Amino acid sequence: MRVLAIVPARGGSKGIPRKNIALLAGRPLISYTLNAARAAKTITDLMISTDDEEIASICETHGVPVPYRRPPELSDDTAGMAETALDSLDWWAMRQGDEPDLVVVLQPTSPLRNANDIDGTVSALRKTSRQSATSVHEVTEHPMECVKFADGRWTMLVQPPSGVTRRQGYQGQFYFINGAVYAATPSFLRQQRAFVAEGAETTLYVMDAVRGVDIDDETDLDLAEAILGHPRLRLRL
Repeated sequence: MRVLAIVPARGGSKGIPRKNIALLAGRPLISYTLNAARAAKTITDLMISTDDEEIASICETHGVPVPYRRPPELSDDTAGMAETALDSLDWWAMRQGDEPDLVVVLQPTSPLRNANDIDGTVSALRKTSRQSATSVHEVTEHPMECVKFADGRWTMLVQPPSGVTRRQGYQGQFYFINGAVYAATPSFLRQQRAFVAEGAETTLYVMDAVRGVDIDDETDLDLAEAILGHPRLRLRL
């Protein structure tokens, strides 16, 4: 099975300037994803999608060639992940003469996800008849204890079962799509223009929330660095 991993890493960003190469424990953020992708047993091909020469140079320094450049129309903050992945897939397939069996997207903003999480997501998909999979972790704040505030009033985000007052009585399991790993067949990606679909179409890979940290702002970067330096939390990586 041929599995193409795409690492989307444009040069621009809002929360943290040049976020994809911001330093985390002294290393460029993207380097963590490159190392995890190369260590994953299920990944057969690795491709970087970037519009930025410095990012390309850093990837090549880490032993990953970057022959592809993302077009300008897919390089601003309005570009969707599916469209970006499809452009990369088309470029790759044209040069290979065929499409891969699976496409995996690994965002540099999930530096603590490891090779086992990548392999676990791919394996979870392969064990089913479904065509896509995504990594998730269990939510900390239970949705039945969360509220929505609008127009001067609040309502429960998810209504608890009638008469239930303790969390042990809540029904269902609740997870957060953390963005660490997405996997899909090319046909699913082309048809859905997305990596996930509600219901039974997308299978879930449940991972440790510590490894699901997503870097969006400076606080997230500080949190990831704190985890890397914490003796107990580091064991969960």
